[in-house]
Amino acid sequence: MCTSLSSVTIPNSVTYIGEGAFGGCSGLTSVTIPNSVTYIGRGVFESCTGLTSIISKMENPCRISDGCFPKDVFYNSTLYVPQGTTEKYKKTEYWNKFLFIEEGDPSGGDTPEPEPQKCSKPSISYKNGQLTFNCATEGATCYYSITDSDIKSGGGDKVDLTVTYHVSVYAAKQGCYNSDEATATLCWIDIDPKMEGIENDVANVKAMPVLIQGDDGVLRITGAPEGTAINVYEIGGQLVGSAKASSDTTVIPTTLPQGSIAIVKIGDKAVKVLMK
Repeated sequence: MCTSLSSVTIPNSVTYIGEGAFGGCSGLTSVTIPNSVTYIGRGVFESCTGLTSIISKMENPCRISDGCFPKDVFYNSTLYVPQGTTEKYKKTEYWNKFLFIEEGDPSGGDTPEPEPQKCSKPSISYKNGQLTFNCATEGATCYYSITDSDIKSGGGDKVDLTVTYHVSVYAAKQGCYNSDEATATLCWIDIDPKMEGIENDVANVKAMPVLIQGDDGVLRITGAPEGTAINVYEIGGQLVGSAKASSDTTVIPTTLPQGSIAIVKIGDKAVKVLMK
């Protein structure tokens, strides 16, 4: 219902134009549809009888609903399509109703729009009781999920608690593709497993947080006590990497493929890590 809107160029990040999106925009004379669009809903240009120019950047015409364009538009406007695609449009339902189809862009905008960039994969760090996520893409927002492997239910007389959290995070920004997902395992390793006693129904156990990340066959371990032996095994028990913990991040290359399980032994404590 924006009667003052005369032209619109839909950005290349749009994949779907919903029902009635430009309904009642009676002043609309020109619209440019990007190659990214895969569907145009019913009545998107309802009452837009003033349309004289529809510029499609789609190499393969997308599916459109009956009633997307007013009938007058099919006879009074020109559909501009990419070079060499006229026959595709003439064979596609509803697009083939346009009486006038020409190849090229009347505005001189034949140069294809650049593809949206992909956000950089975030990094995960842990310090002073706080997880930090960082993405190199300016303006990107990190979205995370954390699951606790210690939340269990069932039957029996024993439950093994490892105080382990699985962290996943990706970065997103308007106009960009979402980043690849970064994952990490945050666990607590006992420094002194002896309990001094229980106060207020809470057992006091000294522990150290360790962050473990497995990506592209490489393990990165932060927080392990310096000099501690770190050994990495595949699920069958074969040693595939080892190192002494450094004061910063310990990097251990392995031959483990994506989707496999690594057994990371830090001192006498072992943690399972999914390799991404």
